[in-house]
Amino acid sequence: MLEGRVKYSLAERVKAPVVLLCVLFFMSGCSYFGFGRKDRQDSPEQLMNKGMSEFRKGDYKEAVELFQKLKDRYPYSKLAVHAELKLADSLFKRKEFEEAAEAYIEFERLHPRNEAIPYVIYQQGMCHFLRMGKIDRDQTSTKNALKEFERLQRKFPDDPFSMMAERRIRKCISNLAEHEFYVGRFYYKSGHYVAALKRFEYLINHYPDAGQYEETLVYISKCKEKLAEQKADS
Repeated sequence: MLEGRVKYSLAERVKAPVVLLCVLFFMSGCSYFGFGRKDRQDSPEQLMNKGMSEFRKGDYKEAVELFQKLKDRYPYSKLAVHAELKLADSLFKRKEFEEAAEAYIEFERLHPRNEAIPYVIYQQGMCHFLRMGKIDRDQTSTKNALKEFERLQRKFPDDPFSMMAERRIRKCISNLAEHEFYVGRFYYKSGHYVAALKRFEYLINHYPDAGQYEETLVYISKCKEKLAEQKADS
């Protein structure tokens, strides 16, 4: 009788850990396959609120990640469009102007009737404007900025952003005119009078109100005199 009780007690001791292991295995299996687990992903509203919070704090890197998550996870959410715009703004604030320009262009392509389009075009211009080089450097960014600001004024002439663009346009034209004058004078000093004359004439024809008109006329006259002298000597 005692022997039976000993055997029964021993069996119970062995059985208990085995049952416990089975329970733990089952629970871990459920967790692995997703049963009984709540989805902890943030909602669109939560991601937007977090993104805007980081944006206001100036943590634009974190804002970019949050707005990108909202776009990727909830592309059909009513907040996805706002996230696209704030993503572009965050890249702009990080001075990643090339990436920001692409984001603004994509926004305009996807939402051409959105009320923010005047702002989006203005920001496209600013992405180029803030990369303008000095007058002795390549002026591609200046030309691109001018192109976007003028496009904004054509499409939305009465919009406040078109009025803001006016000052930027004057700066772009001034830079382009000064660049032409700089290059023209360089050619003149180097004795390349034909090339110099072309630059000065281009400046007069395209930027007559930029401020170099009178001085440019003087250089045009000098170039023609030098060319006449060369012709007489040949």
